[in-house]
Amino acid sequence: FEYGCRVRVGFRAQVARSASRPSARRKALGCKASTTSAGSMPSVEVQELETEYLLGTYAGARPAGVSFVRGDGCRLFDAEGREYLDFTSGIAVNCLGHSDKELTDVLSDQLRTLVHVSNLYSTEPAALLARELCKASSPWAQKAFFVNSGTEANEAAIKFARKYQKLNGKGSPSLLGRKQQPTEFVAFSAGFHGRTMGALALTSKAKYRTPFEPVMPGVKFAEYNNLKSAAKVIRRGRTCAVFVEPFQGEGGCNPSTRDFLVGLRKLCDDAGALLVYDEVQCGLGRTGKMFAHQWYGEGACPDIMTLAKPLAAGLPIGAVLMTNEIAEAISLGDHGSTFAGGPFVCTSGLHVMSRLQEGGFLQEVSDKGDYLVGKLSEAVGGKSFVREVRGKGLIVGIEIDRSAGPIVAKARDRGLLVITAGEGNVVRLVPPLVVERGDIDRCVEVLKECFEEVGAAEA
Repeated sequence: FEYGCRVRVGFRAQVARSASRPSARRKALGCKASTTSAGSMPSVEVQELETEYLLGTYAGARPAGVSFVRGDGCRLFDAEGREYLDFTSGIAVNCLGHSDKELTDVLSDQLRTLVHVSNLYSTEPAALLARELCKASSPWAQKAFFVNSGTEANEAAIKFARKYQKLNGKGSPSLLGRKQQPTEFVAFSAGFHGRTMGALALTSKAKYRTPFEPVMPGVKFAEYNNLKSAAKVIRRGRTCAVFVEPFQGEGGCNPSTRDFLVGLRKLCDDAGALLVYDEVQCGLGRTGKMFAHQWYGEGACPDIMTLAKPLAAGLPIGAVLMTNEIAEAISLGDHGSTFAGGPFVCTSGLHVMSRLQEGGFLQEVSDKGDYLVGKLSEAVGGKSFVREVRGKGLIVGIEIDRSAGPIVAKARDRGLLVITAGEGNVVRLVPPLVVERGDIDRCVEVLKECFEEVGAAEA
């Protein structure tokens, strides 16, 4: 053990001494020499290491020969110095773009002050961020719980809903005559709630669920935006909670309707079920409101809401907001997390909230979204293979009658990053919320070229 410690300390010292000399640093780390920017490894070498040492869950989806080393605003740069216009935002995460100066200054200060103490102790940033989130979701949310990701937020919401119903639910008679508390969940077609076992059970796509079945039992699925379908599976005494995304991202950039969310609220009230909104992707400014359901007024308020992706602008965080009534059902030790709500990530979350609430910021997101949809409709909406251009704010999808993969690849070759959604037939655009109109124009110009190339190939 003593020898091992000396070796490791010596290795760290060697790397530290060579930090200012890129070629020496690569040699200390066992890397081959290269002529790439920023002293980084060539993209091909990075992917060779990934193939050898990383689990291959992402390998087939990652573009060959591209490894990013730097970001600036709405642009990314790979190891070879190539520039890309980023309309993915790390899958709707980097709401302030890359290397935002205000954010990096705030985080640099916090990094030098306090990073982690665990939830055994109190820290100011977590308390302040909880207050900001509850205030922003007024009038319904009074308590917050922090986690580290979107799927963790949904797992926590499952537990909180079950505990609430165990204490307060109006159960249905069992075969033995005893009352059974509501334990079932309802979710919707094309919905995506995460990859851990509870959240996976709420996710309708078979390709995510089938390899890991049996998943958590007791989940019924209804058709998205169809109240009649929902009414068939939401049952008094059986349904614990209904999980729904007010705007589906992974499912294909599908907006809900006002009638659907308001109707779900009434169905849940009538059945004694809780209404849970998953705003992991669509919340926190993405649609042009702080939260997507706020487009539909107080009649569409939930009992629980889950958040994550953009909350800390790239750092891992998630949150569950809830009413006091639900919070009162949760006791000391019912749930917990080692890392969640740390002062470093919550400081980032506080800065994000302050930026989102700056005068005119959310209205600008809405206006830029309208501009993007309008430009896309004009540029590609008339193509024979384009079914629809749709979106709200800066979450926009172009649905086509075939795989969107070739268009995504052609766009990347031209220096534009977009991703797919739906059944792989939707081009999804989720740029940083600070994107400028000039970048939107460039995005549309590139996509127009890509769509025209696809159209010409079939002519």
